[in-house]
Amino acid sequence: MSEPFLKVTNLVRHFGAVKAVDGISFELKPGQSVGLIGANGAGKTTTMRLLTTLDLPDSGEIIFKGMDATTWPEKVRSHIGWMPDSFDPPAHTTVYDFIDFFARAYGLTGDDRVIEVEKVIKFCGIAELRDRHVKRLSKGQTQRVSLARMLIGNPDFLVMDEPAAGLDPQARLEFKQLVRELQKQGKTLLISSHILSELSEMCDTMIFMDSGHIIRTGNKNELADETNHNRPYSIRPVGDPNELLAWLAGSRDWVGATLQQDGSIHVDCLATGDAETAEALRALCNGNAVLEVSRRSVNLEQTFVNILQEKK
Repeated sequence: MSEPFLKVTNLVRHFGAVKAVDGISFELKPGQSVGLIGANGAGKTTTMRLLTTLDLPDSGEIIFKGMDATTWPEKVRSHIGWMPDSFDPPAHTTVYDFIDFFARAYGLTGDDRVIEVEKVIKFCGIAELRDRHVKRLSKGQTQRVSLARMLIGNPDFLVMDEPAAGLDPQARLEFKQLVRELQKQGKTLLISSHILSELSEMCDTMIFMDSGHIIRTGNKNELADETNHNRPYSIRPVGDPNELLAWLAGSRDWVGATLQQDGSIHVDCLATGDAETAEALRALCNGNAVLEVSRRSVNLEQTFVNILQEKK
């Protein structure tokens, strides 16, 4: 069995009485896209700073591709790309000079540096911005520049803190497309975001944090099923939906029926087990004029709420 790409064991970072990270452990596989979820103060940013060697833990281990990142940070940094939630470039710095500065800091020289800078500029679609001052860019343009800076040196572990915050819908769509291209390249991604719908589209695995602890981790669809104790359905009735709403209200197998703008009804099935659910669905279809019944997916926001309720 191959070793994990990243293994975190009992990681601790306290700031006085504040337990920002309090004994967390998890593993990442090569090529995984992982979402880091939690309210403000949950410990997400501190965790990312520790993983990118920008801060040192009080205790615990970070083993990156078999190397101890705490003991040998300089050996792992060339493999890590870091995109903070904001950055403050020097005044009067052009996009090209800003990215070129980091290429120089990375140790690239001559043609290698020129080729690398041009490569990330092309990938991020910012060629037309190369002579613009970074501080005069829009939020979406700034995020593309920050992404380009992160990609210098072709790192295989990319850590992003709120990359879609403040972006308009078009800029978010463009950013997600860039993330998908990075996934196709086999990069391992760890992304923190408060925009859970966006995170759900970009990541296959989720880590939920609260008060410095990891409270749940796993595949997003499996977590949704595990934490949603009822089974959500969408039902499209034939004719007047109020008749079906009245029937559902009188049934002991269904709860929380709500009429949607498209005329469908969202409702949860209380039946436990497949046999009981099948019986509830037969009763529904036999007693009503129903055009379509489909299992409804639980969004990531509801999964997060369910996980927090479990913790109480």
